[in-house]
Amino acid sequence: MGHRIRAAIPVFLSFISLASPGAAGPIEDVNAALERGDYDTALRLVRPLAKRRNAEAQYDLGVMYLNGNGVKQSDAEAMNWFRKAADQSFPEAQYNLGIAYRSGNGAPRNDAEAVKWFRKAAEKGLSQAQIDLASMYVSGSGVPQDYAEAVSWLRKAADQGDPAGQFNLGPVFS
Repeated sequence: MGHRIRAAIPVFLSFISLASPGAAGPIEDVNAALERGDYDTALRLVRPLAKRRNAEAQYDLGVMYLNGNGVKQSDAEAMNWFRKAADQSFPEAQYNLGIAYRSGNGAPRNDAEAVKWFRKAAEKGLSQAQIDLASMYVSGSGVPQDYAEAVSWLRKAADQGDPAGQFNLGPVFS
């Protein structure tokens, strides 16, 4: 359950901050409804966008299913929508698929598959994916253990100002 909150909420909040006031569009309206906790409106707005292959809407709908916001909670339905968005190279959805495969929540536990999805999101600059990919290299989960590769991914997250990346990189140089 802890992964649900960690995976979905920070990314969702980052979308809210990207919406510019006065320049509202369909996805901004979805995010505004989600921020207000108006899940009925969010669902009414997000479904048609998701069905029209809007990757951000597919991701948002996945988050709604993951957390049971305005819909019956369903890991399977969340993974379905995350996969659709991930297949369109949406990094937050790719990251959430990595979390699902690593934890076994919503997908069969598979470290190699988790690494695949973390890498896709990490390569697009998602710092949390970079940190989680680094942790897979440290533990040798789904990939051969490789501390140099782990440090490389931590450095990328740290260089973006990610506090967890900076914290985890610190012991390497102390």
